[in-house]
Amino acid sequence: MKEIKDRQQIDSYMKDQQLDAIFTGPLGEHLSLYSFDQGEYICSKGDPSGTLYILVKGKLKIYTTTAEGKTLIISFKTPLELIGDVEYIQGTEMINTVEAVSPVHMLGISYVWLQKHGKNNPALLQFLLEIITLKFYRKSDFLSLNLMHPVEVRLASYLLSISYDESDPSFTGQLKTINLVDTANFIGTSYRHLNRVLQKFCRDGLTERSKGLILVKDRKGLSAVAHRNIYE
Repeated sequence: MKEIKDRQQIDSYMKDQQLDAIFTGPLGEHLSLYSFDQGEYICSKGDPSGTLYILVKGKLKIYTTTAEGKTLIISFKTPLELIGDVEYIQGTEMINTVEAVSPVHMLGISYVWLQKHGKNNPALLQFLLEIITLKFYRKSDFLSLNLMHPVEVRLASYLLSISYDESDPSFTGQLKTINLVDTANFIGTSYRHLNRVLQKFCRDGLTERSKGLILVKDRKGLSAVAHRNIYE
Protein backbone atom coordinates (compact mmCIF):
# COMPACT_ATOMS: atom_id res chain seq x y z
CA MET A 1 0.00 0.00 0.00
CA LYS A 2 1.23 3.46 -0.89
CA GLU A 3 -0.30 6.80 0.01
CA ILE A 4 -0.80 9.17 -2.92
CA LYS A 5 -0.45 12.72 -1.67
CA ASP A 6 -2.46 14.44 -4.39
CA ARG A 7 -5.39 16.55 -3.18
CA GLN A 8 -6.46 17.30 -6.75
CA GLN A 9 -6.77 13.59 -7.50
CA ILE A 10 -8.79 13.05 -4.31
CA ASP A 11 -11.16 15.88 -5.28
CA SER A 12 -11.50 14.40 -8.78
CA TYR A 13 -12.46 10.97 -7.43
CA MET A 14 -14.86 12.63 -4.97
CA LYS A 15 -16.60 14.46 -7.80
CA ASP A 16 -16.68 11.48 -10.17
CA GLN A 17 -18.24 9.21 -7.52
CA GLN A 18 -20.57 11.92 -6.17
CA LEU A 19 -18.98 11.74 -2.74
CA ASP A 20 -18.36 15.46 -2.35
CA ALA A 21 -21.87 15.97 -0.94
CA ILE A 22 -21.31 13.23 1.67
CA PHE A 23 -17.74 13.77 2.85
CA THR A 24 -17.99 17.49 3.50
CA GLY A 25 -16.01 19.79 5.79
CA PRO A 26 -13.67 17.95 8.21
CA LEU A 27 -14.65 14.54 6.81
CA GLY A 28 -13.42 15.48 3.35
CA GLU A 29 -10.28 17.07 4.75
CA HIS A 30 -9.28 13.82 6.47
CA LEU A 31 -9.70 11.60 3.41
CA SER A 32 -6.49 10.06 2.07
CA LEU A 33 -5.79 8.28 -1.22
CA TYR A 34 -4.04 4.91 -1.34
CA SER A 35 -2.84 2.64 -4.13
CA PHE A 36 -2.61 -1.17 -3.97
CA ASP A 37 -0.78 -3.34 -6.46
CA GLN A 38 -2.35 -6.34 -8.18
CA GLY A 39 -2.41 -9.25 -5.72
CA GLU A 40 -1.89 -7.04 -2.67
CA TYR A 41 -4.14 -7.55 0.34
CA ILE A 42 -6.25 -4.65 1.55
CA CYS A 43 -7.13 -6.62 4.67
CA SER A 44 -7.39 -10.21 5.94
CA LYS A 45 -10.20 -11.83 7.88
CA GLY A 46 -9.63 -11.26 11.60
CA ASP A 47 -7.44 -8.17 11.18
CA PRO A 48 -8.16 -5.22 13.48
CA SER A 49 -10.33 -2.67 11.72
CA GLY A 50 -9.69 1.04 11.87
CA THR A 51 -10.10 2.57 8.41
CA LEU A 52 -13.07 2.93 6.07
CA TYR A 53 -11.90 2.37 2.49
CA ILE A 54 -13.78 3.51 -0.60
CA LEU A 55 -12.90 1.77 -3.85
CA VAL A 56 -12.68 4.37 -6.62
CA LYS A 57 -10.54 2.55 -9.21
CA GLY A 58 -9.80 -1.11 -9.99
CA LYS A 59 -11.29 -4.44 -8.93
CA LEU A 60 -11.32 -6.31 -5.61
CA LYS A 61 -11.77 -9.97 -4.75
CA ILE A 62 -13.65 -10.59 -1.50
CA TYR A 63 -13.65 -14.00 0.10
CA THR A 64 -14.13 -15.66 3.46
CA THR A 65 -12.98 -18.75 5.32
CA THR A 66 -15.41 -21.37 6.59
CA ALA A 67 -15.27 -23.10 9.97
CA GLU A 68 -13.70 -26.08 8.17
CA GLY A 69 -10.84 -23.91 6.93
CA LYS A 70 -12.03 -23.71 3.32
CA THR A 71 -12.09 -20.46 1.38
CA LEU A 72 -15.15 -19.29 -0.54
CA ILE A 73 -15.48 -16.41 -2.99
CA ILE A 74 -18.14 -13.92 -1.96
CA SER A 75 -17.82 -11.51 -4.87
CA PHE A 76 -15.65 -9.30 -7.05
CA LYS A 77 -16.19 -5.57 -6.61
CA THR A 78 -15.65 -2.52 -8.81
CA PRO A 79 -16.30 1.14 -7.88
CA LEU A 80 -18.17 2.25 -5.90
CA GLU A 81 -17.63 -0.13 -2.98
CA LEU A 82 -16.86 0.25 0.73
CA ILE A 83 -14.49 -1.88 2.78
CA GLY A 84 -14.70 -1.63 6.56
CA ASP A 85 -18.23 -0.18 6.71
CA VAL A 86 -19.89 -3.08 8.54
CA GLU A 87 -16.90 -3.34 10.87
CA TYR A 88 -17.17 0.39 11.65
CA ILE A 89 -20.85 0.13 12.57
CA GLN A 90 -20.46 -3.12 14.54
CA GLY A 91 -17.07 -2.33 16.11
CA THR A 92 -15.63 -5.68 15.01
CA GLU A 93 -12.49 -7.04 13.37
CA MET A 94 -12.44 -7.53 9.60
CA ILE A 95 -15.10 -10.02 8.49
CA ASN A 96 -13.60 -10.97 5.11
CA THR A 97 -10.32 -11.03 3.23
CA VAL A 98 -10.02 -8.44 0.47
CA GLU A 99 -7.42 -8.63 -2.31
CA ALA A 100 -6.65 -6.36 -5.28
CA VAL A 101 -7.33 -8.16 -8.57
CA SER A 102 -6.05 -5.24 -10.64
CA PRO A 103 -4.17 -2.07 -9.61
CA VAL A 104 -6.47 -0.32 -7.16
CA HIS A 105 -7.03 3.19 -5.81
CA MET A 106 -8.98 3.62 -2.59
CA LEU A 107 -9.94 6.62 -0.53
CA GLY A 108 -9.52 6.04 3.19
CA ILE A 109 -10.59 7.71 6.39
CA SER A 110 -9.87 6.65 9.97
CA TYR A 111 -12.73 5.51 12.18
CA VAL A 112 -11.53 8.14 14.66
CA TRP A 113 -12.54 10.94 12.28
CA LEU A 114 -15.77 9.18 11.34
CA GLN A 115 -16.72 9.02 15.02
CA LYS A 116 -15.77 12.62 15.62
CA HIS A 117 -17.32 14.24 12.56
CA GLY A 118 -19.66 11.66 11.01
CA LYS A 119 -21.84 9.91 13.58
CA ASN A 120 -24.40 12.75 13.50
CA ASN A 121 -24.03 13.42 9.76
CA PRO A 122 -27.35 12.44 8.06
CA ALA A 123 -25.84 12.28 4.55
CA LEU A 124 -23.05 9.96 5.65
CA LEU A 125 -25.35 7.73 7.71
CA GLN A 126 -27.81 7.41 4.82
CA PHE A 127 -24.94 6.56 2.47
CA LEU A 128 -23.66 3.82 4.82
CA LEU A 129 -27.19 2.46 5.28
CA GLU A 130 -27.75 2.15 1.54
CA ILE A 131 -24.38 0.49 0.90
CA ILE A 132 -24.63 -1.98 3.79
CA THR A 133 -28.20 -3.08 3.09
CA LEU A 134 -27.41 -3.61 -0.60
CA LYS A 135 -24.28 -5.56 0.36
CA PHE A 136 -26.16 -7.97 2.61
CA TYR A 137 -28.97 -8.41 0.11
CA ARG A 138 -26.47 -9.39 -2.59
CA LYS A 139 -24.54 -11.67 -0.22
CA SER A 140 -27.68 -13.50 0.85
CA ASP A 141 -28.76 -13.94 -2.76
CA PHE A 142 -25.29 -15.12 -3.80
CA LEU A 143 -24.81 -17.66 -1.00
CA SER A 144 -28.21 -19.20 -1.69
CA LEU A 145 -27.64 -19.53 -5.44
CA ASN A 146 -23.89 -20.00 -5.90
CA LEU A 147 -23.62 -23.74 -5.31
CA MET A 148 -26.75 -24.36 -7.40
CA HIS A 149 -24.84 -23.30 -10.51
CA PRO A 150 -22.84 -25.96 -12.40
CA VAL A 151 -19.07 -25.88 -11.95
CA GLU A 152 -18.75 -24.80 -15.61
CA VAL A 153 -20.68 -21.61 -14.83
CA ARG A 154 -18.76 -20.97 -11.61
CA LEU A 155 -15.36 -21.48 -13.25
CA ALA A 156 -16.24 -19.38 -16.31
CA SER A 157 -17.44 -16.56 -14.03
CA TYR A 158 -14.31 -16.79 -11.90
CA LEU A 159 -11.98 -16.71 -14.92
CA LEU A 160 -13.77 -13.68 -16.34
CA SER A 161 -13.67 -11.86 -12.98
CA ILE A 162 -10.00 -12.56 -12.32
CA SER A 163 -8.88 -11.74 -15.87
CA TYR A 164 -10.70 -8.52 -16.72
CA ASP A 165 -11.52 -5.18 -15.16
CA GLU A 166 -14.24 -3.34 -17.07
CA SER A 167 -13.15 -0.03 -15.55
CA ASP A 168 -9.57 -0.55 -16.79
CA PRO A 169 -9.50 -1.95 -20.37
CA SER A 170 -5.71 -2.11 -20.27
CA PHE A 171 -5.80 -4.76 -17.53
CA THR A 172 -5.83 -8.36 -18.72
CA GLY A 173 -4.89 -10.72 -15.95
CA GLN A 174 -3.71 -14.32 -16.01
CA LEU A 175 -4.49 -17.16 -13.62
CA LYS A 176 -1.41 -19.10 -12.57
CA THR A 177 -1.87 -22.85 -12.63
CA ILE A 178 -0.32 -23.12 -9.15
CA ASN A 179 -3.47 -21.38 -7.85
CA LEU A 180 -5.86 -24.03 -9.16
CA VAL A 181 -6.28 -25.69 -5.76
CA ASP A 182 -7.23 -22.32 -4.28
CA THR A 183 -9.54 -21.71 -7.24
CA ALA A 184 -11.31 -25.02 -6.59
CA ASN A 185 -11.82 -23.99 -2.96
CA PHE A 186 -12.99 -20.52 -3.96
CA ILE A 187 -15.77 -21.83 -6.22
CA GLY A 188 -16.69 -24.78 -4.01
CA THR A 189 -15.58 -27.83 -5.98
CA SER A 190 -12.80 -30.42 -6.00
CA TYR A 191 -9.47 -29.89 -7.74
CA ARG A 192 -10.10 -32.99 -9.87
CA HIS A 193 -13.49 -31.75 -11.07
CA LEU A 194 -12.14 -28.28 -11.75
CA ASN A 195 -9.28 -29.76 -13.78
CA ARG A 196 -11.73 -31.76 -15.92
CA VAL A 197 -13.80 -28.66 -16.64
CA LEU A 198 -10.68 -26.65 -17.42
CA GLN A 199 -9.51 -29.33 -19.87
CA LYS A 200 -12.89 -29.08 -21.59
CA PHE A 201 -12.55 -25.29 -21.81
CA CYS A 202 -9.14 -25.82 -23.46
CA ARG A 203 -10.54 -28.33 -25.95
CA ASP A 204 -13.35 -25.90 -26.80
CA GLY A 205 -10.84 -23.11 -27.43
CA LEU A 206 -12.06 -20.96 -24.54
CA THR A 207 -8.83 -21.11 -22.54
CA GLU A 208 -5.24 -22.22 -23.01
CA ARG A 209 -2.56 -23.49 -20.66
CA SER A 210 0.78 -22.00 -21.56
CA LYS A 211 4.01 -21.85 -19.54
CA GLY A 212 2.34 -22.28 -16.18
CA LEU A 213 -0.48 -19.83 -16.90
CA ILE A 214 -4.12 -20.07 -17.89
CA LEU A 215 -5.00 -17.66 -20.68
CA VAL A 216 -8.52 -16.66 -21.68
CA LYS A 217 -8.62 -17.07 -25.47
CA ASP A 218 -12.32 -16.57 -26.16
CA ARG A 219 -13.84 -14.07 -23.76
CA LYS A 220 -17.16 -13.99 -25.63
CA GLY A 221 -17.42 -17.77 -25.56
CA LEU A 222 -16.57 -17.91 -21.87
CA SER A 223 -19.20 -15.24 -21.19
CA ALA A 224 -21.76 -17.41 -22.99
CA VAL A 225 -20.93 -20.30 -20.64
CA ALA A 226 -21.28 -18.04 -17.61
CA HIS A 227 -24.58 -16.60 -18.93
CA ARG A 228 -24.19 -13.76 -16.47
CA ASN A 229 -21.22 -13.42 -14.18
CA ILE A 230 -22.48 -14.76 -10.84
CA TYR A 231 -19.62 -13.15 -8.91
CA GLU A 232 -20.19 -9.57 -10.03
